[in-house]
Amino acid sequence: MVNERVAPVVRPGDTRGNPLGNPLGRFNKRPEKLKNARGTILRLLAYLGGKKKIIILTFLLCFLTTIISIIGTRLNGYAVDHFIEKGDMPGLLKICIILAAIYCVSVVSTYLQNRFMVDIAQQTAAKIRRDLYRTIQMLPLPYFDTHSSGDLMSRLTNDVDNINMTLSQSITQLFSGAVNIVGMLAAMLLLSPLLTLVGLTTVPLTFLLTKLIINKTQPFFIKQQQELGNLNGYIEEGISGQKLIILCGREEQAKAEFAKINKRLTKSAIFAQAFSGIMGPVNNAVNNLTYFIITVSGAYLMFSGSNITVGVIFTFILYMRNFTRPLNETLNIFNTIQSALAGAERVFEVMDQPKENDAEQAKEVSRLHGEIMLQQVNFSYTKEKRILKNVSLKARKGQTIAIVGPTGSGKTTLIHLLTRFYDIDSGEILIDGENIDNMKRSSLRRSIAMVLQDTYLFSESVRENIRYGRLTATDAEVEQAARIACAHRFIKQLPEGYDTVLADNGGNLSQGQRQLLALARAVLAQASILILDEATSSVDTRTEAAIQKAMLNLMQGKTAFVIAHRLSTIRNADEILAVKDGQIIERGTHQELMAQGNFYAGLYNSQFRGADMDVFRSSTC
Repeated sequence: MVNERVAPVVRPGDTRGNPLGNPLGRFNKRPEKLKNARGTILRLLAYLGGKKKIIILTFLLCFLTTIISIIGTRLNGYAVDHFIEKGDMPGLLKICIILAAIYCVSVVSTYLQNRFMVDIAQQTAAKIRRDLYRTIQMLPLPYFDTHSSGDLMSRLTNDVDNINMTLSQSITQLFSGAVNIVGMLAAMLLLSPLLTLVGLTTVPLTFLLTKLIINKTQPFFIKQQQELGNLNGYIEEGISGQKLIILCGREEQAKAEFAKINKRLTKSAIFAQAFSGIMGPVNNAVNNLTYFIITVSGAYLMFSGSNITVGVIFTFILYMRNFTRPLNETLNIFNTIQSALAGAERVFEVMDQPKENDAEQAKEVSRLHGEIMLQQVNFSYTKEKRILKNVSLKARKGQTIAIVGPTGSGKTTLIHLLTRFYDIDSGEILIDGENIDNMKRSSLRRSIAMVLQDTYLFSESVRENIRYGRLTATDAEVEQAARIACAHRFIKQLPEGYDTVLADNGGNLSQGQRQLLALARAVLAQASILILDEATSSVDTRTEAAIQKAMLNLMQGKTAFVIAHRLSTIRNADEILAVKDGQIIERGTHQELMAQGNFYAGLYNSQFRGADMDVFRSSTC
């Protein structure tokens, strides 16, 4: 099936996708807590499973760095007692050389562990990004009807980058901190158990204050990630609808709405960072209290005649600093980890969405002939309102079925059901006598070429945009398709012809030219079923006439469904269905429906009273 951009379903009160609307209603939510922090952590660890060897090597390097820190600190104290106090300069020089050597090893070890973790983090983030993008490709269309594309982009970029940053910077720090804490605690116990007990008296206070701050800040980090996604969504929608904003003179309102959303993001970020920023000063105050207690207690023990020396007190304070520093850092990075977990939870939330799966009995269909039948089909987007009601129709191979009706009557919805963008509530849709529920969606859609009113073109060459209809097509087939769609002439006039690279969504082409490329893409697809949803609505009358001539050739031997507001395009259809309020109220040929003088005749006469339709028969490409 030729992929076109499908217009989202707009439900009452939903302004998503409307750059002039008020999207702020979706932001008025209280900060939430992580729904499943343990499950999110386990899923992140599963992504690290394939890197066990390099992770173990990184942790060994962390352990080596910690051992060097312990030895270096003890040598500093030893130098104070045995060389500095005695004025032994040769001995002090030897100690300095030894310290310089082991600290050089520590520098290399630290660099390697950071380098390894950057590689691990980047590759893990790439896997998560890949899996998320693959999931997005498998999500059903109703999901995109109710979720902002900007928010999805934010999850794919900002949230994954948050995970990457945490893995590359915080995991090593977390493990290194744990090793340091254990190592320094053991060294302190060996040096002086009594001073160790005195120094540890403030640790419960540190944990209590940190837990209190984390509990207060966690909801704000989640809120911050949500607001960032909301802002990205609004930016994406605003840029996409920039022409409409300018045309309607709503620039000031758009600026005001952006300012409100930006203010909400700023507010949530300030709350998150301000609350978490309290942790550093609080821990520093507790640390200084600890050093003071150790100094006073050590001096008392030294003056009381114990074996505590100045060097021991000096060493112990360094040990305690190296004990509390990683402890505080470990507690502080929980803020970063919270932000990453909030992002990871948003990523996994998308990954856990129900995918567009086929039934177990679904089978591949190589090529459909095009016999289509709908039997008592009912469908609704929401339970509150049924869109299609007991719709039945039959299209034989090669027939052209036109569908007309007022806006919102269910015409496009009917077409979406044929491609299984949505599943019906009840009834049956049969193609070649087979229920489409028993066909794999991918093979079903390969047999359908679809051209929508809202044509989507990629920022690639004209040739590749047409080739998107059938990726295996040769250059000659691409150009032949363009000729059939009456696009060849204008393409050759482009600066680089078929190799001209288009701007975003074909912005450097006219609406009519974009539509011609979409038609060429449909020609190239060689599908047995053709769907034209307002395919000529965006072109002028003369271009429409040329396209009509080409479409007659294209539809030969194909089952075609044509939705049109410009009823001039459907006069020669084999059957015309008049749809109103989700029901087929009239059916027949143009002549039959005109003779009846009811709904269709009224629509037609309102557009073409006295119009000369022979122009379409005499037009050429």
